[in-house]
Amino acid sequence: MQVTTTFRQMEQSDAIKSYAEEKLGRVLKYIDEPVSAQVYFSVEKIRHIVEIVINAKGVNTKASEATNDMYAAVDAVIDKIERQLKRYKEKIKAHKPNGEERGRQISKKIFQAESIETSAEPVVIRTKTETAKPMSVEEAVMQMDLLHKDFLVFTDSVSSDLNVLYRRKDGNFGLIAPQRA
Repeated sequence: MQVTTTFRQMEQSDAIKSYAEEKLGRVLKYIDEPVSAQVYFSVEKIRHIVEIVINAKGVNTKASEATNDMYAAVDAVIDKIERQLKRYKEKIKAHKPNGEERGRQISKKIFQAESIETSAEPVVIRTKTETAKPMSVEEAVMQMDLLHKDFLVFTDSVSSDLNVLYRRKDGNFGLIAPQRA
């Protein structure tokens, strides 16, 4: 596992860094290699905040916790991530499609707002290509919760259609799916 640590508003501590790396070993049983983790330590007045972002094959998750003790914050955030990954792994086992198929490539573009209003040709600020992975709606909801995202584009594992799942203002989820003729 590749672990990157960042200290904000505090002195760098090898003891807390090695403690966090040791505790991160607990989550390896829930995810496949390769795994990269970013650990952010920060102090705000008396609150000690630990945020961990884990990127692995097929799953991304993040969690943060704030307590009065840095070691307790590390323990709490590891417990939180472990619960998320355990729930994710159990759901994947229950909803695993028989044939593992590749996802579709999708392109996401960010336009400059002023260029849309004034000129005929909008100015593209950034373009990012991602893979819309095949998954069920339940898996997509779980992935949105793990990543703390407001929407997710995915390929339906049953129909192979491109779908968009989004979080509504009332806290529920909406699904945009193509209509079959």
